[in-house]
Amino acid sequence: MYFFFKRLLDIMVALFAILLLLPLLLPIIIGLKLTGEGYVFYKQKRIGLNNNYFYILKFATMLKDSPNLGTGMITLRNDPRITPMGGFLRRTKINELPQIFNILMGDISLVGPRPLVDRTYNAYPDGIREKVYKGVKPGLTGVGSIVFRDEEKMISENKGDDPHKYYKRVIAPHKGELEMWYQDHASFLTDLKIIFLTAWVIIFPESHLPYKMLKGVPELDLLS
Repeated sequence: MYFFFKRLLDIMVALFAILLLLPLLLPIIIGLKLTGEGYVFYKQKRIGLNNNYFYILKFATMLKDSPNLGTGMITLRNDPRITPMGGFLRRTKINELPQIFNILMGDISLVGPRPLVDRTYNAYPDGIREKVYKGVKPGLTGVGSIVFRDEEKMISENKGDDPHKYYKRVIAPHKGELEMWYQDHASFLTDLKIIFLTAWVIIFPESHLPYKMLKGVPELDLLS
């Protein structure tokens, strides 16, 4: 019943969001067309349900060749590869909005583990890679998205490691713990809390409310 109502909520929210956000989406599409390199949407191969691949949709926020430039798949704060509109879209998470079409198509759900590219997925410990998408669709948001709401800042402020080493040593293992927490606590109520907290931390990014509402969520204590 949980998965039936989860899918029903996904469809209803996606249809409502498309209608509601159309006045916002159209100016963004025009703005992206007129700035940067003139392309609007970014399609990327991601890992989904039961480790099957799909293509995720986002608003384009970086140069087309960015995976082959600079720090590759890792984005830093004030990254020079980000387009003029891209910084704002990324900070506000508006760049994620086209994923509502992925939700409607059934590729992802509103809530779940974040869908990763191969390189960041392979940074997970072996045991987590085996479980993270087993029987679970990835999500537009999730507990990992809330805790790592400003991942770019965390990586940029790290002074000890190369960004890729820091991601593999600190961020990937903790993200894996968070996704395992979600696997153990998945419920309709947990999903509703995560949806609320996703909006909450955009407005109040330093808030500790997620740890109060999501009992037992592993806390990150290795930011050195």
